[in-house]
Amino acid sequence: MEIPGVPPELVGQDTLEVKPPAKVEIYTYRFSSDCIRAKGLLDRLHVTYNEFIIDDDEINKEVMMKRSGGRTSVPQIFIDGIAIGGYVELQKLNAAGELAALLRLAA
Repeated sequence: MEIPGVPPELVGQDTLEVKPPAKVEIYTYRFSSDCIRAKGLLDRLHVTYNEFIIDDDEINKEVMMKRSGGRTSVPQIFIDGIAIGGYVELQKLNAAGELAALLRLAA
């Protein structure tokens, strides 16, 4: 029996491990070009993310800085709680083919 999206060698096995998508959080400024690019890339990959717009939000700005090791630039992107950096780092991961694995996207 063929099941769409399941490799043939896994069909009929008693257990099939399905991992949930990664939790993605992004701290942004509304009109930052890098923030817009980062969100665009995530949107093109159909990634759901939580956005914290910190233009006038000093509390979340402080949270971002603590989580990112003191970085103040935006965007700051976290995948499953791990700080990966900003748009440049996100794009590098995507270009290297590593982003989909971090996000646990289906191939």
